[in-house]
Amino acid sequence: MPELNPTSETMSGYQGKPRRRTVIASGMLCGVLALVVLYTNRRAFFSPLAIVVVAAIGLAAILLQLRLHNRTASDVVHPPVWLNVLGIIFALGALSADFMRFSTKAAEFMALGAVCSFGISGAMILHAFRKHRIAPRNAKNRA
Repeated sequence: MPELNPTSETMSGYQGKPRRRTVIASGMLCGVLALVVLYTNRRAFFSPLAIVVVAAIGLAAILLQLRLHNRTASDVVHPPVWLNVLGIIFALGALSADFMRFSTKAAEFMALGAVCSFGISGAMILHAFRKHRIAPRNAKNRA
């Protein structure tokens, strides 16, 4: 077995199992997204609800990655709960726009609000992952 340099980017045997879990989980979520795309007709992708569903699947992928990260890491990353709740409220409003007799513009605005909330929340989580991953490397380089 070749020796690994501590500064190299390769994963050691210790870190292999958590990484394998995230790869498997990411593959399963990509499969779910592929099923949504395959079994949805072309006209449905012009609906704001389809965009909300795809954004919600993406947020679910990031939240699953967050859960797996928090199990294995000593530094815990917390999602912005208020932003996720806001996105869920917007998504529910976009879903119930027909029943509540909202205008088309209001439904599109709510769908856009849900997608933006989920997107910003995901970006904040991924930024926190990157910040926690880079911080120990910088500390090693200084020592």
